[in-house]
Amino acid sequence: MSDVAISVENLSKSYLIGHQRSRREPYAALRDVIAREASNFTRKGLDFLRGRQIVQGDEVEEFWALRDVSFDVRRGEVLGIIGRNGAGKSTLLKILSRITEPCSGRAILRGRVASLLEVGTGFHGELTGRENIFLNGAILGMRKAEIQSKLDEIVAFSEVEKFLDTPVKRYSSGMYVRLAFSVAAHLEPEILILDEVLAVGDSEFQKKCLGKMGEVARDGRTVLFVSHNISAVEALCDRAVILDRGRAHAIGEANAIASKYLKMFATDKLVQGELASLRRSGRGKVTFDRIEFQDRFGNTITSPVTGDELNIVMSFGGTSIERQTSRVGITFYDTNEVPLFLCGSELVSNTPIEVGAGDTIACRIPRLPLSGGTYKIGLFLERKGEIEDWLREELVSIAVADSTFYGTPRNLPAGWERKVVLVEHDWRHFQSMSHPPSDVLGGLG
Repeated sequence: MSDVAISVENLSKSYLIGHQRSRREPYAALRDVIAREASNFTRKGLDFLRGRQIVQGDEVEEFWALRDVSFDVRRGEVLGIIGRNGAGKSTLLKILSRITEPCSGRAILRGRVASLLEVGTGFHGELTGRENIFLNGAILGMRKAEIQSKLDEIVAFSEVEKFLDTPVKRYSSGMYVRLAFSVAAHLEPEILILDEVLAVGDSEFQKKCLGKMGEVARDGRTVLFVSHNISAVEALCDRAVILDRGRAHAIGEANAIASKYLKMFATDKLVQGELASLRRSGRGKVTFDRIEFQDRFGNTITSPVTGDELNIVMSFGGTSIERQTSRVGITFYDTNEVPLFLCGSELVSNTPIEVGAGDTIACRIPRLPLSGGTYKIGLFLERKGEIEDWLREELVSIAVADSTFYGTPRNLPAGWERKVVLVEHDWRHFQSMSHPPSDVLGGLG
């Protein structure tokens, strides 16, 4: 038996999309309207006779959702698929789930396939939750006794027992996805295809989903996982594929591909430099005008290094040149915009900082406590209790170059990169003493 569960070979898919021709003239003559409509009618008639897609609009464009995509997925492997919206991820999964046909190329899937592509995939709205569980199992080729043996487990995981005999058309989107994921994960398909399953549902349910996907992978089943949650892709997947404009841009080990993806789509203007174009909130009398990263010698740098000194230099613009008592804050976030740590001017000094338009200040971090990777920074300025400028909607990106922090070969256990900060610490062994004396503990400082 082949070790390859999914084989994708030169897969391509195109669609015809229509556009209305731009009409800037103040009016159109009747003969022009008649001629245009006659041309459209003729084109649609020819498309119908040739069995082609009929497209509304004056102009027709061929759009390639996928173009010559090829990769293999081994049995028991979890493959992440990442990319921007419109990159072709959902089209690829629809082809693999046999919902749509490719224009060229082929995909070979060896084993039973269960798909969860959107809320309610494979469910019939008029049937109850219980009936839909049996329907999905039958589609997978399972016998009634097999489905019955899994029923209690499915219901317990989904937490919809109270509504199990209610038609699913009355379910909320959260209830829908709970039951749909539970059915897909528990009916033991050889191949499980999931598209943004973590996009709906509360945080507790998302954690359950991640845990269950980990169990599925450990059981030796093959999983295709599409998500914009890069941390989840790194934690769950063995390998990952970047789709960009319908093409497979890169494929490889999940952590390396995630880092490559974050670098690909970081907006250059946000790395450092002018900040005037960024969205922000606040009254705006004094605003962050420019940001620059410098090393301990005052040299401008593009990638600060783990464990090295970092100086964040900020210049201010605006209309109020009067210096007033201020609070300045810099918050570091991971790629999912979860805060990691905060540097606040009022936290480290009893003397308030004073800022006005035209001033420049710097925040010094003696040892940068971040492992290598891409992070985001939010900036905050408050003067006399009024928020002047707050960059939180659109964040500044910063790429950190990895280096030793503890003087040992590694900074973090595998999979923890970019999720936690690094803290200086050490360990002592007190042999058989259950409670080390206070003078020994004092020596730890």
